[in-house]
Amino acid sequence: MLKRLILAVLVIGLVAGTAAFWRLWLAAGPSPGIHRVKVEEGSTLASVARQLERQGIIPGTARTYRGMARIFGSSDPVQAGEFEIPAGTGGARVLDILQHGHPVVRLLTIPEGMPSILVQEKLAALSDLTGPAPLPAEGSVLPNSYDWQADETRAAVLKRMTDAMDQELARLWAARKGNCPVYSERDAVILASIVEKETGKPSERQMVAGVYCNRLRIGMKLDADPTVIYPITQGKPLGRRIRRSELNAITGYNTYREPGLPRGPIANPGKDSIAAVLNPAPTKALYFVADGTGGHVFADTLAQHNANVAKWYAIRRKRGEM
Repeated sequence: MLKRLILAVLVIGLVAGTAAFWRLWLAAGPSPGIHRVKVEEGSTLASVARQLERQGIIPGTARTYRGMARIFGSSDPVQAGEFEIPAGTGGARVLDILQHGHPVVRLLTIPEGMPSILVQEKLAALSDLTGPAPLPAEGSVLPNSYDWQADETRAAVLKRMTDAMDQELARLWAARKGNCPVYSERDAVILASIVEKETGKPSERQMVAGVYCNRLRIGMKLDADPTVIYPITQGKPLGRRIRRSELNAITGYNTYREPGLPRGPIANPGKDSIAAVLNPAPTKALYFVADGTGGHVFADTLAQHNANVAKWYAIRRKRGEM
């Protein structure tokens, strides 16, 4: 009889204890704020539980939490990454987030045509990254949006950008049509960087590329304003009109003075501009000028071009720009 009584008391105590732990497991977390939890690669529930306790995210101790997780939770491993824990999240939901939730995604966007000096400044401005911000070689970064994690090195983030360019450039080069006189991947990037800077309209890229390919083919100078500006500002906006002395300067980039391609890219071109250079529009055009709507008008002959320039100047005079 006594043994049965003791057993009954133990069972009741076990049931009561389990019920108490169950309520604690489902209860709202003690911290009112939103928390970020960073889980390193190879972390165990034990090490993560200690971090949760230090941050005040879970009720009770890390040891208690581990015990409840073993009884009530999934046996799946915790994921590596950074996770956001909403205010008041209970222990059960915390574990589910760490095991099955999506890590926090931070994105760094590099627009098409951004020069490398501004890529470096963007990396340097991300205070949650570590280490120095390298200056990438011009034309080596593929414009896109890149995810990054807190405490990651700036060099590691940059490497993803340059690896992406290497891969995309190799793919585009392999599919080239061969109807533009660029003879290496580097040449393609150089010309694509000029195309990128000369037009902001995606629909014009192939046509602008066609004009420049035609000029290269006959040995005509490219006469591209952005190549004059690049050695002055390293790709940043000039903020004024180009001076006559700058148009006459020999810099290795000035396509008004020096025939052929400049010595290097003048920006980081996007994949569409590279593709345009490697598959330009079939055109006889050798000239283009702004049309007043954000695009350009193209011409096969100098006489046609001069007439188009006169129209553009008339538009600018009407706007009070001349």
